[in-house]
Order: sequence, then C-alpha cells, then structure tokens
Amino acid sequence: METLYTAKATATGGRKGHVKTEDGPIDMPLSMPKALGGDGGDGVNPEQLFGSAYSACFGSALSLVAEKHKADLGDFSVTAHISIGKEEDGSLLLSAVLDSYLPGVDDIETAETLVNEAHEVCPFSRATRDNIDVTLNVLRDE
Repeated sequence: METLYTAKATATGGRKGHVKTEDGPIDMPLSMPKALGGDGGDGVNPEQLFGSAYSACFGSALSLVAEKHKADLGDFSVTAHISIGKEEDGSLLLSAVLDSYLPGVDDIETAETLVNEAHEVCPFSRATRDNIDVTLNVLRDE
C-alpha cells in the first residue's frame, strides 16, 4: 500500500482522559458515558469520534460513487449511530448504523445502489467489514 496520509492522535488516561492530534485540530477531554458507568461529563467518547469519522468518510465515498454515476446527491448527509454492546461471554463489541439522506436522488433503487457501492469503497467500511455489524439505511422525505 502506498501511504497517502497518516493522522497521529494520542489519548492519555483512557476513556476518562484526553485526546489530542499531533497537528492540533483535536485537543479535547474524554468522558465516559453514564450508560457505561461513567459520569457522562462534557468530553467526547471514542464512539462519538468513530461515528464522526465514519460518517465523514462514508459521505466522501458517496460523493465519489455519485460522480461516477453522474448522480446529484443534493444537500446530502450521513449520520452514523455507533453502539457498543456486550456479548454473552462479556466481551464488548461495536455496531454501526449509517443513515444516508440523499435528497437529490428521487429513485430509491438508485439511492440504494449508491449507498451499497459507497460501502464497498469507503475505507472505514472496508476496515469494519466482517468485524462489526453495519446496517445501511437510505432516508427519504415523507
């Protein structure tokens, strides 16, 4: 693999600590959600960071695929729902739901094709494939 870019982030203190990127845009406290036994403080948590990154990356993949298909996505968005759960043996596991809102695409079949193809090319989708459950949804205006 030819490396095109490397991001470097350091977390200190685990889920109750601090995270900072080497180049500075991310420099914030971490907090443990109450649902996981934490204080639910004002800091971010790993699931929020992962969801932010995954939704942004998936959105870029959608743009790439839409360009290939000459489709106009309109003012689109991707919302990632990242869940952490416990398996029967007590181990923790992530799951993801990606809600893609594509107001520029009228045809549901075309929207589903774009989302499915984006899932094939998105680096985050590729990294999670066969590792966590990922559900893809196309949102429509009512």
